[in-house]
Amino acid sequence: MAEAKKAAPRRQAGKKRKHPAVRVLQWFGITLLVVLLLAGVAVIYLWSAVTLPDPNEGFTTNTTIVYYNDGKTQLGTFQVQNRRTITYEEIPQDVINALVASENRTFWTDPGFDLFGITRAVFNAVFSGDELTGASTITQQYVKVFYLSQERTVSRKVQEIVLAAKIGQSYSKEEIITNYLNTVYYGRGAYGIEAAALAYFKKSASELTLAESAVLTSIINDPNRLDPASGEDERQDLLERYQYTLNSMVEMDYITPAQRDAIYDDLPEFPEIKKSNVFGGTKGFLLNMVLNELTESGKYTEAEVTGGGLRITSTFDKADQSALNTAAKEFTLEAAGGDKKKAADLHAGVASVDNNTGEVLAIYGGPDFVANSRNWATTPRPVGSTFKPYALTAALEQGWVLTDRVNGSSFTPEGDPKPVRNAGGRNYGSITLLKATTNSVNSAYVDLTQQLDNGGQDVLDAAEAAGVPDLPDRGWSPVNNRVALGTPEISPLNQAGGYSTFANYGKQVTVHVVREVKDSQGEVLSSFQPSSARPFDEDVMRDLNYALSKVAQDGTGSRAAALGYPVAGKTGTAWYNDPKSGLETKTVAAWFVGYTRQITTAVMFVAGDDGMGNLDDYTRGFYGSGYPARLWLEYMKTAMEGKEKIQFEPQTGKKSERYTPKPKKTETETPDPTPSESEETPDPTPTKTKKPKPSETATSTATAAPTVPVPDPTATEPQPQPTETQPQPADTTQPAESAQPQAQTAEQTPA
Repeated sequence: MAEAKKAAPRRQAGKKRKHPAVRVLQWFGITLLVVLLLAGVAVIYLWSAVTLPDPNEGFTTNTTIVYYNDGKTQLGTFQVQNRRTITYEEIPQDVINALVASENRTFWTDPGFDLFGITRAVFNAVFSGDELTGASTITQQYVKVFYLSQERTVSRKVQEIVLAAKIGQSYSKEEIITNYLNTVYYGRGAYGIEAAALAYFKKSASELTLAESAVLTSIINDPNRLDPASGEDERQDLLERYQYTLNSMVEMDYITPAQRDAIYDDLPEFPEIKKSNVFGGTKGFLLNMVLNELTESGKYTEAEVTGGGLRITSTFDKADQSALNTAAKEFTLEAAGGDKKKAADLHAGVASVDNNTGEVLAIYGGPDFVANSRNWATTPRPVGSTFKPYALTAALEQGWVLTDRVNGSSFTPEGDPKPVRNAGGRNYGSITLLKATTNSVNSAYVDLTQQLDNGGQDVLDAAEAAGVPDLPDRGWSPVNNRVALGTPEISPLNQAGGYSTFANYGKQVTVHVVREVKDSQGEVLSSFQPSSARPFDEDVMRDLNYALSKVAQDGTGSRAAALGYPVAGKTGTAWYNDPKSGLETKTVAAWFVGYTRQITTAVMFVAGDDGMGNLDDYTRGFYGSGYPARLWLEYMKTAMEGKEKIQFEPQTGKKSERYTPKPKKTETETPDPTPSESEETPDPTPTKTKKPKPSETATSTATAAPTVPVPDPTATEPQPQPTETQPQPADTTQPAESAQPQAQTAEQTPA
C-alpha cells in the first residue's frame, strides 16, 4: 500500500498579510515618533543651554537731551541711536493694534513663535533654495533685533525660536510689545515709536492720529523703501502698505470700515522737517563743552552721556546766545570788509559769565563746529594789556594804593638789555597807579612789577588765584618784569572767569556750563554747587574795580560806557616780531574784557588757521578798543536788558605810605620816537605816526597751537573819535597827557 502524502498546511483563519503600504506607514510613524522624541530632547537641551545674550550694542541706549538754562527749550541732543523710550501707557492703542493686525495677529495668544509658519518657511527654503525668511512673530522680531544678528540661516532661526519662547515665558505681552516698539527702526535715523513720531510728524507718539499710527506701523516693514520723502515711487509703495494695515485692522475689529474709509485713499500730511547735523552751526561748540565738562568731572562716562537718556540743563541762555552769535558774525564780516572768504580766516572768540554763579551764559567759538571744531573761546592766545589788572591786584594785595607813583617814562629795567617804551614813545614821568591803568602805560607796569615782592611770579599767582588756570604759559614768555604787559596766553573763557572774580569783590566761582543732570524719569542725578573761595581782600577789589571803571569811562575802553550801566574793564592788543614774514611786527590778538556787577564778557579777535595771523591785514590799527569793544557793547545790550543798574563800591581812599622818587627831567619831557610795547594812550589831536606796513603772513594748517617767535608785549588801542569808525595812531609830538581821550596809539617793544 502506498504511503499517503502529507497535506499542505493551511493559513489560519482571520490572519492576512500586511500590505506593503501599511508597513511603510508603520515605519514612518515609528521614525516620526523617534524624531519627535529626539526633537523633544533637543528642545529640552536648548531650553536649558541657551540663555539670553547681552543686548546688541546701541539698542539699550536712549537719546540724551540738552536744554538751555530755562530747562525747557531744547539746545540739542547726544545719541548713539536716536531713541526716546516711553512706557506702555504712553503708546497709543492705535499703534499697538496696527502692529498686531499687520504683523502678528496671534500675538496676544501665541507662545512667542509660530510653529506652522516656521515649518512653511523651512520647506520653502529647502525646496526653493532661497534664504530662510518670514515666519517671525513680534516676539521673534524683537529677539532678532535686540539680541541676535540679521543673518538668515537655520541655526540663527532655531536660536531665535528658543529665545522667543523664553522671552514669552519671562515677560508679559505688554512688556514685549513695549520693548519692541521702543527698539524697532523706523527710518530717518529714528529708533522706537517716540523718535519716529518726532522724525515724521514733529509730535510725540501720544499725539498720533489713527492715520499717522497706521503709517508708522507700515514703514516698519521696509523703512528704506517706504519713506514718502524719498520719491513718488516710495510714496506709492507706502500707500499700498498703509491700506493693507488699515484693512487688517478692520478684519481684526480694531476699527470700523467707516473709520478706514475716511482715511483710506490718501496718506496723512507729512510736515517738512529740515535735516541737520546734531553738532552743526554754533550750537556744536556748546554741546561739545557740555559733553567735555560732564566726562571730565569723573561722574559720567561718554557712553552714559551720549546714550544714557539723560536730561541735561545747561547754563546757556537762549536769548543771550542768539545775540552773541549775531554780533560775532556781523563784526567779523565787517572787519573783513564784507568779504566772506576773508572773514573765514578771522576768528572771534567770546565768553560771557554770570558773576554770581559762574554760569556761562553764552559762548562763541566759531560759526560752524562741523566745518572747524576749534573753539576760539577756549583757545589760549596772548592777552596783551588785559593782563595788567592781575599785576595791579598783586600790588594792592602787598599794600600799594592807587595814588602810589611809578615810572611812566621809557627806561631800561635792571638786568634787561632793552628799554621799555610806551605808546607813541610818550613819557609820563612820575605817574600814579590809577593813571597808569587808565592810560595803560607800559613802563609804569614794568616798574611796578619789578618792585613786587616776587616780581612777575606775583602777577601770575594773582591771575591763578582769580581763576585763570594753566600759568605760566609755554615757555617763550619768561616770568620776568614784563609779564604784566600780556605775553601769557589765556582763553576768553578763562579771562571772563578771572575778571568775574573782580566783579564779585574777590569771591572766585568756578566757571561751568552744566547746571543740572536728571535721568530719563526726572530724578536729579547731580547739580552744580558754586564754590565760595575768596582769594582777595574786598578792599583790594574795591580799588581795583575803581581803577578799571576809570578805564571804561575815561580811558582806552571808554566805548563800553555807552552801555548805560556801571562798567569796568580793560582793552588789550598783542604784537610780536615775525622775522619769517619779513614784518618788523604784526598784531596777533585784540581784546576787550569788560564787566558789570552781574555779567563779565571777554572778547578776543585773532586771525589765521592757528590764530597767530596778522590782524593788520584786516584793518589799519586792529585794537581792543575797536572791534572787540564794539562786539562787547552790542552783545551786552541784550545780556543786560532789564537788569538793575548796580554801582561799584567807591574806592577805599587809602593813603600812600610809599615814597617814589620822580624820574629824571629828561625822561619826563622828551618824547621817545621808538615804537613801544604798550596799549592805548589818549591823545587829543589827529594822528600822524605811521604804523608798520601790513603784509601777508604765512599761516599754518596745524590744529595745535604752534611754537612761535618771542612775542612782543601788548600794543595799545586807540579810542576812536566820535566821527571815526577806526582808531588812528597818536601823534608822538603831542603833550604826554590829555583830559579828553580821543585818538590813541598802540605799539610794542622788541623782546
